[in-house]
Amino acid sequence: MRHDAERAVCRLLHEQGAATLPHPGGTLLAHLDRVRGQLAEWGARPALRIAGLCHAAYGTDGFAAALLPLDQRVRLRDAAGSEAEAVVYFYASCDRQAVYPVFADPGMRFTDRFTGLSRVPALQEKRDFAELTAANELDIARVDAAFRERHGPQLLVLFHRFGELLSPGARRGCAEVLGRADLGTDGKRRPEGA
Repeated sequence: MRHDAERAVCRLLHEQGAATLPHPGGTLLAHLDRVRGQLAEWGARPALRIAGLCHAAYGTDGFAAALLPLDQRVRLRDAAGSEAEAVVYFYASCDRQAVYPVFADPGMRFTDRFTGLSRVPALQEKRDFAELTAANELDIARVDAAFRERHGPQLLVLFHRFGELLSPGARRGCAEVLGRADLGTDGKRRPEGA
């Protein structure tokens, strides 16, 4: 079933031009596949891996190009499955300026940039969002040194804020890719040189 969904998502992404859309490290499709692979390495469940493969389908607050308009969500749902599509929508709908500073706070409200509405997300939604954000941003940081230099410090702050929402593999990946050892596998800050 999972492979069928991956094939269906890849077909849809090709139809929508992801294989020709430029993105750091090549094309958007290459980036999406690397994010899926990273999530798989970290042990993500199948629905989250599939969401990683199509996480930019509706665009994001940081990547405006949308492959599908929101009135065609059913097309992605049919290809990826309902659970994966819900993760993609949640990820794409994030108003980063409003949400990032308070993301891990108890009772934080998640603002949907498409509707302007806000709500308290479920713990699984927060975990999926944190893991997908780490896989996405770390992939770009791996392939684009200028991005890593410019945004690495802010990403470390964000990933530290995510803390226990991230898997141990994601926390290790953050420390490795961003070249700092101050985000340990338990999500706690380490003193410089530790």
